Amino acid sequence: MEISAAHARELEKQTERKAALKVECSAAFEGVNRILFEAGCGHGHWLTSYAEENLEQSCVGIDLISWRIRKGLDKRDKRQLQNLHFFKADLGEFLEVLPERIRFDMTVLLFPDPWPKAKHHRRRMVQAGFLDEVARRTDLGGRFCFRSDDLPYYEWTVEHLQAHPEWEIDTAAEWPHEMETYFQELMDGYHSVVAHRV
Repeated sequence: MEISAAHARELEKQTERKAALKVECSAAFEGVNRILFEAGCGHGHWLTSYAEENLEQSCVGIDLISWRIRKGLDKRDKRQLQNLHFFKADLGEFLEVLPERIRFDMTVLLFPDPWPKAKHHRRRMVQAGFLDEVARRTDLGGRFCFRSDDLPYYEWTVEHLQAHPEWEIDTAAEWPHEMETYFQELMDGYHSVVAHRV
């Protein structure tokens, strides 16, 4: 099937982005086999705080917005955290180019865009395919942590975790690290769920 010139240009840009990201990841993860992964890291407040208290853990955050990543990198550099990395990246593209050897000790999603309209639900980060890929990279006992101020999205996430054969919700699990983020400060309340890889 013939594709339009605009579509061809977009595919070319995507190929270039992924190639550049792959080089970045290869350099950043030299000698690294395990990470804590935050998808949609925002300004990097939570991940920087976690990395500062867990220097033995390689921490990785991604976001689509350049200035957020710059803020995260500024925080990292100011604190001289060698275990902290931020990348401007699309979630799917990042997971595609990440070296196969990298395992996730924990995956964190903090206040992701809820895409509240039903026609936009396919854009939510929590999808069966995403949970499949994270499970594939997570050893038994590894954690998946989700927090949102949007009750329908929280319920959506709980339902997807309950339906997934490789994740089990742990209602007794404590949140791994409390640090009020920029977005959390704007919220009246929120809902959290922690699941373990089984």
